[in-house]
Amino acid sequence: MSRTYREDVFGRLRTWTQHHDKIVDALWVSPLVLLCLLMAVPYSQSSPSNPDGYLETGGYVVLSLALLAPLLWRSSRPVLMFAIIALASFVQWLADVAVLPANLAVLMALYSVAYRARFPWALAAGLVAELGIFLALVHWSDPSLGMFTTGTIFVATIWLTGLYANTRRRYLEGLEERAERAERERDQQARIAAAGERARIARELHDVVAHNVSVIVVQADGAGYAIDSDPEQARLAVRNISKTGREALAEMRRLVGVLRQDDTPGTDYGPQPGLNQLEDLVKGAGVPAELTISGAPGELPEGQQLAVYRIVQEALTNALKHGGPAARALVELTYGGAELVVKVTDDGRGAAAPAGAGGHGLVGMRERVSMYGGAVTAAPRPGGGFEVLARLPIHTPKAA
Repeated sequence: MSRTYREDVFGRLRTWTQHHDKIVDALWVSPLVLLCLLMAVPYSQSSPSNPDGYLETGGYVVLSLALLAPLLWRSSRPVLMFAIIALASFVQWLADVAVLPANLAVLMALYSVAYRARFPWALAAGLVAELGIFLALVHWSDPSLGMFTTGTIFVATIWLTGLYANTRRRYLEGLEERAERAERERDQQARIAAAGERARIARELHDVVAHNVSVIVVQADGAGYAIDSDPEQARLAVRNISKTGREALAEMRRLVGVLRQDDTPGTDYGPQPGLNQLEDLVKGAGVPAELTISGAPGELPEGQQLAVYRIVQEALTNALKHGGPAARALVELTYGGAELVVKVTDDGRGAAAPAGAGGHGLVGMRERVSMYGGAVTAAPRPGGGFEVLARLPIHTPKAA
């Protein structure tokens, strides 16, 4: 049997025991239960008149159950289990009831505390067990140093065995934790490397696409100049524009494929949303919202319209997630001479809202705005609520 196979088998067994602790506890205590059953009749018949603290069969069964039943919680509540068993044994001592086979539960509970609990609890359990040995020797036999020493060595052996097993268990758990952390780090490094490679390929494809677009612009300018004086040259330029445009579109699709993070099959080349879809976005935001537009709207490039759309979409999503059930939002677009101001405010919880986990909305908004030389801020409002404010320079397409 190979080492890897053994480790896999023991790993699966350990996982199974962690998910079925009650079954494991019942199996663990079953030998002692069997011993108590086998000793029930001889114990009860040892003294029919019961002069020496021996119990009848009914009392024997009840006390044995009181000592054995708590062992079913040895995995989940070891300290409480030991306390109940120790208390039952002390009551037994006070009632002048002779030692039962079920009293071995004290030693099993001592091992469980040393194995699963912190050292102060393990030390306390060891001292209680040692006290129990002393009380038993004083009450039911003629105490001697030899008997006390033997009992002490026996208890100490069980206690030290539990401590060793506890140390071993923590060591193995630490190894597993470090192995899982190393695996996560390897996966993260692989993702980082893949992202770096995608970025490198994207930069190369970007250069290719930029070159093709430059060729298109030059050819278009040439066709415009030659369309009257040399129609044939103009037609040739238009053909080159068509050919280069198809090549640029193909490279752009490859670029989008490289940058795509998900594994969604197929690619949607439909038009992206813009300013015309803002009203539908505000109506279907999931939070009561209103859209106001002031100033003279100008013609914006599709990319810039998409940036505005995504900023408003992310801001409304944040208002829905963090603003609270009664939050309302206001979306304001203000066109200036050379600047478009996008402001999205809500009257929700603002600074009192719980922090989001793993959100990248603000980072995405900043990246989109920075592409056009703008800036964005997002912060709670002093009077309550939250505000997202983006300023984008207006870049209109230049006429040919």
